[in-house]
Amino acid sequence: MSAVTLDKQAAPARSDSGRRTPGDALVAGTSHTLLILWSAIVILPFCWVVLSSFKSSKEIFSSPFSLPSQWSFDNYVSAWTKAGIGTYFFNTVIVVGVALVLVMLLGAMCAYVLARFEFFGRKVIYYSMLAGLTFPIFLVIVPLFFVLQGFGLLNTLPGLILTYVAYALPFTVFFLYAFFKTLPDDVYEAAMMDGAGEWRTFFQIMLPMAAPGMAGVAIFNFLGLWNQFLLPVALNTDRDNYVLTQGMASFASSAGYNVDFGALFAGVVMTVLPVLLVYLIFQRRIAGTVSTGTFR
Repeated sequence: MSAVTLDKQAAPARSDSGRRTPGDALVAGTSHTLLILWSAIVILPFCWVVLSSFKSSKEIFSSPFSLPSQWSFDNYVSAWTKAGIGTYFFNTVIVVGVALVLVMLLGAMCAYVLARFEFFGRKVIYYSMLAGLTFPIFLVIVPLFFVLQGFGLLNTLPGLILTYVAYALPFTVFFLYAFFKTLPDDVYEAAMMDGAGEWRTFFQIMLPMAAPGMAGVAIFNFLGLWNQFLLPVALNTDRDNYVLTQGMASFASSAGYNVDFGALFAGVVMTVLPVLLVYLIFQRRIAGTVSTGTFR
């Protein structure tokens, strides 16, 4: 009887504690309203661009907010072939893909050594990496130009790849440092006792254990490198080696007032679509990686 009485007395207390106050309702309503407005600001223009990519320039100006009179992929074919978006797309895939592999490999190795080993100058190297995150990229454009020119890599895809690697390396090291720092020492010691060397321990044991962090930072790097504009504009002026951001800017400005807006919007869709797909597929991984890794 006493247990039943205690349960009955505790029930109102739990319901009262779980009740939302007017302040909570106001905060929730305000945040939801702002999120809805922000979503509309982002989604509606993109939907308009997608619809406009199926229209001719004349139809875009005559009825900008109506559905296309005829759904055709002619604009996408024109943008891919005549405007050179296909070439720019493949250049971007090569540059971003190779740079992403290199920066993930080098960043993981650097973060692992800084997080797991004690040696003279370790903190200096780590804080130098952090300083690289705070250094504005436009301040190093002129030195980078002359460095690449001296090595004969100016206006080449390999030069742009190396620049992308240097650009993304500090963030990669900073992000992965927390993951390698929290890996258990027992696993490392067990591998060493079983006769595994440092390289085998890193690639077969420690690196797979940091897979969530590797996936998260790879996604962030992909998004940042795919949308990079300043570095290729300053360091890659050869039209044959243009990446997508350069190609789209050149396409939009080359024809003056005679731009084929239907093909231009089709090119925009093809540029944005890979980034959008990557984010939609891996958004849970991004959120989980940030919550369990960097702030651990």
